[in-house]
Amino acid sequence: MGNKKIYFCCFYLSITVFGGAQTRYTLEQCKEFTRNNNNEIVNSRLQIKEAEQTKKEAFTKYFPSVSATGSAMNASTGTMKMDMMGNTLSLMKNGVLGGVTATQPVFAGGNILNGNKLAKVGLEASKYQAKLSEEESLLLTEQYYWQIVSLQEKIKTIGYMETLLQSIRKDVDASYQAGITTLNDVLKVKLKQNELASKRLQVESGLDISVKTLCQHIGLDSDGFAIQIDSIGIETPEKIHVNHAAVLSERTESKLLDKNVEASVLQLRIKKGEYMPRVVVGAGYMYHNLTDVNTDFGVVFATVSIPISDWWGGSHAIRKQKINKQIAINNQQNSSEQLLLQMQKTWNDLEESYKQVLLANESVSEATENLRLNQDYFKAGTVSLTDLLDAESLLQQSCDQYTESNSDYQIKRSKYLQVTGRY
Repeated sequence: MGNKKIYFCCFYLSITVFGGAQTRYTLEQCKEFTRNNNNEIVNSRLQIKEAEQTKKEAFTKYFPSVSATGSAMNASTGTMKMDMMGNTLSLMKNGVLGGVTATQPVFAGGNILNGNKLAKVGLEASKYQAKLSEEESLLLTEQYYWQIVSLQEKIKTIGYMETLLQSIRKDVDASYQAGITTLNDVLKVKLKQNELASKRLQVESGLDISVKTLCQHIGLDSDGFAIQIDSIGIETPEKIHVNHAAVLSERTESKLLDKNVEASVLQLRIKKGEYMPRVVVGAGYMYHNLTDVNTDFGVVFATVSIPISDWWGGSHAIRKQKINKQIAINNQQNSSEQLLLQMQKTWNDLEESYKQVLLANESVSEATENLRLNQDYFKAGTVSLTDLLDAESLLQQSCDQYTESNSDYQIKRSKYLQVTGRY
């Protein structure tokens, strides 16, 4: 096949939906609208911002924790009494107490460091998820777009066939008026015209819905919307073939799997850190007048906490997290194999689609020649009207199949680029 290039049924140089003075948009413009307006893509970008806030929140754990407390009391009698030389001294009947303390973790089992790393992984994963959402939305845009192209071409084919039938109808009417043919032939042509009219209504209805669906997907008003394509060429798929194993790491899904494993490793470290000793240092300033004397003082302190009783249950929690880590590794291996199979299947589908285009192209040529011969034979009186109408139907079917094959190829080509990390 080499560099052979195939084109649509040569009915057009450009395509517009509903024509007129409408604004025309190319596929690339529709994809750009998708990036800017599609709800799935917009939400995925908001999720990135959410992950950024989580990362910033985790970073604050590096800084000291500052707290302030204050209280006031007024008791019915002193809460502290002392006997002094036969007299009872009542203290702490009323007063205020307040202070400010700052604590700084010195060692927390590595959880602050690992928590920040985990937040970073979450941010990177959200970016990959947003990229995947964008790829899927753009691919859906192409599917809607080429569906419109296919339906629009079918309408053009119907129009071409209607012109042929009008010519046949004119000849049959003249023959009937001259008494050469019967009313049955006239009715056959009328029925064929009604069939085409019904087909046009179905296709136009489907086209209207397809246009509205695309516009909703890309965030545009369907009023005044039209699509435009400047010459469509189909090249042999070998030009975009790549080694699937070599590009596996470029898949967005593969990168997400890597982040999932990385997150499970960090979660295991964090779980282990929960059962390690914690060292905290701090300083504070306190004030009170509970003894009717204004008293203030500063204090520094250090605490060490060891979760001894938690070790029993913690050992099981750590084992559980180790299992989760292994599950993530197993899922990565299994999903990677599935991604490779998906790439191979998509490539097979692309090759098959290309061959279908070649066959459909040949069928159009043969059906066109068959119709031409039947037109000549009908004028010469050597074939029946039924044969001529059958030849006309065969050409319509061949053109519709060619249109569908081309649109299907364009979609499968984009799908192959997407599953090989080049979309």
